[in-house]
Amino acid sequence: MTTWVEVLRRGWRQAVRMARLMIGVPDYEAYVAHLRAHHPERPVMTYEEFFDERMAARYRGGGGRCC
Repeated sequence: MTTWVEVLRRGWRQAVRMARLMIGVPDYEAYVAHLRAHHPERPVMTYEEFFDERMAARYRGGGGRCC
């Protein structure tokens, strides 16, 4: 049975994720999940490496998506 605290936590996490996506902050957890599911042979970047790479791609017109 789901408690109201769990529902509140889940809602808060979803709201934070949505807000980050709206202002352009990349979603590291989604990146890790995608990489492990679709490209298990590739190493996972640290959060700092991921953030730097996403900002470079956003502001310097760097590469496209893998899928």
